[in-house]
Amino acid sequence: MHCTRKLTDDLYYVGQSDRRIALFENVYRLDDGMAYNSYLLLDDKTVLFDCTDQSVEHQFMENVDHVLDGRKLDYLVLHHMEPDHSGTINELMIRHPETTIIGTAKAHALLLQFFTFTSEPKFLEVKENDSIETGHHRISFILAPMVHWPEVMVSYDNTTGTLFSADAFGTFGALSGNIFADEFDYQHRMLDEARRYYINIVGKYGPQVQMLLKKASALDIRRICPLHGPIWREDLGFIIGKYDLWSRYASEENSVLIIYGSIYGNTENVAQVLSTKLAEKGVRNMGLYDVSKTDIATLVSEAFKYKTIVFASSSLNAGLFLNMENLLLDLKAHSFQKRNVALIQNGSWAPSALRCMSEIFSGMKEIKLIEHTVDIRSSLKESQLEAVDQLADSLVATLSC
Repeated sequence: MHCTRKLTDDLYYVGQSDRRIALFENVYRLDDGMAYNSYLLLDDKTVLFDCTDQSVEHQFMENVDHVLDGRKLDYLVLHHMEPDHSGTINELMIRHPETTIIGTAKAHALLLQFFTFTSEPKFLEVKENDSIETGHHRISFILAPMVHWPEVMVSYDNTTGTLFSADAFGTFGALSGNIFADEFDYQHRMLDEARRYYINIVGKYGPQVQMLLKKASALDIRRICPLHGPIWREDLGFIIGKYDLWSRYASEENSVLIIYGSIYGNTENVAQVLSTKLAEKGVRNMGLYDVSKTDIATLVSEAFKYKTIVFASSSLNAGLFLNMENLLLDLKAHSFQKRNVALIQNGSWAPSALRCMSEIFSGMKEIKLIEHTVDIRSSLKESQLEAVDQLADSLVATLSC
């Protein structure tokens, strides 16, 4: 049976969630599945905005067939060619060979790379600010390259003020009947997953997101329909403001995050002692994570959230503790920048963590390395507590700048 919802007089939600998926893009941990959003407009011309992942093909096709109710499908708008949004195109074109696909020139090239069609579908290539008339609606197309693939565009319905935003403003997690952000306790239930989604999927491309936000600021947006997660129809400034903050690499939390990589617990002990001293000095809302126990995508997201971050690591094989190295390289790949960073190393016979971490951070932009470090040999000694206290003072100082 169909699972659809009516959004406006003639716009319907026809997407579907996959609650069985454990890894998004086979990389990012999912605790609550993933939503693949698609929208169907019933005007004089019918328009389907994106498809879904192949994993939910059966339910998606039932949803589309139910809403069309025997009508032909005139247009399929492809905002983004990644397979989680295009995976069901082959089946859709078998059922609706009359459909004209709309997308950018790069989307057309990717379409023919991903799929082999018995008969190549009709394709309408659009450029910046091109539009189509569907009867009562005029749909304009706005290019958004590298948010987060080169072929990406978004669509704007001039009639209703609806922005079909592709991967922008999305979040990890399935939907459960409630499909609007105002139907959730969004800030407590979904904001962390929205941040984790943005930082890991789109975060590298902050300048491109800023360019899209500038274009969007000229529009009268009354509704945002993303390809993942809930639809925004109230308090749009909240999520737009978050995207502006995140894409400028600005911190949200004026506090300290401590991430440690510990083999036998001694480096962990330093991190805990430091966090206690910081708390005694009045620092609130700190984060403390074990790099070996915490999902790396969560750590990347948290590092973007905090103003000041401490990385405490054991040395390993004359190098860096492997999980810490993976995290730092992932941060570098996501253009981590504009943060205060402190380093702590532990080494029993060949201390090397400080050197390795410093080398990685030297390749990042606008990272202010705090001069005070803590260098322990095997375990923290009473004589080194003053050094930990000095580091805590230095960290506190960064929060007032």
